[in-house]
Amino acid sequence: MDRLYLSYDASSPYRGGELGGRWALVFEVSVRRLRIVLIKGDITEVDAEAIVNAANSYMWMGGGVAGAIKRKGGKEIENEARKYAPVPVGGAIATSAGKLKAKYVIHAVGPKWGEGEEEKKLSLATLNSLKLAERLGIKSIAFPAISTGAFGCPKELSAKAMLSTVLKYAKIATKLKKVIFCLYDEETYRVFEGTLKSLLLKLT
Repeated sequence: MDRLYLSYDASSPYRGGELGGRWALVFEVSVRRLRIVLIKGDITEVDAEAIVNAANSYMWMGGGVAGAIKRKGGKEIENEARKYAPVPVGGAIATSAGKLKAKYVIHAVGPKWGEGEEEKKLSLATLNSLKLAERLGIKSIAFPAISTGAFGCPKELSAKAMLSTVLKYAKIATKLKKVIFCLYDEETYRVFEGTLKSLLLKLT
């Protein structure tokens, strides 16, 4: 049986409550040696060594998460990422993080809704991002809800694929100590929170 415990530590750097603190919505859990954190907010403000960009294969950074990263981190992130294009769906590449707090931006290419095998491709994009983080030697990574914006994938599908992959990875994680999911609105946060709680029940 996997050893896990839930944490609602008031001293958490993420916790603050609805009317105060930095992050209004927080859920945290440890699975073996890996800490999984769900928060609602702006991924460009997360304290993580790498943040994940929900990228397209050609690495153009327009709207959504990609646009926010480009605006705050600088166009040099896009310029560097473009050198790797095209990147296949499910693939991930790393660039510097420009003016962002993070050391790296990991650009993960998720599927478009309707192209087929979306859940498998979302899992692959998540797994390749985790593996790349390991190769970079970092201890923390923050994900958005990949493919749920312009690519149109249902939030429930993204949550299931991404969280299941992270929970499986927790069994082998070495350098990585923390995986954060930073969700841009309350609806997406609630979907991910409910999905994670359901998946955790299967581990106990």
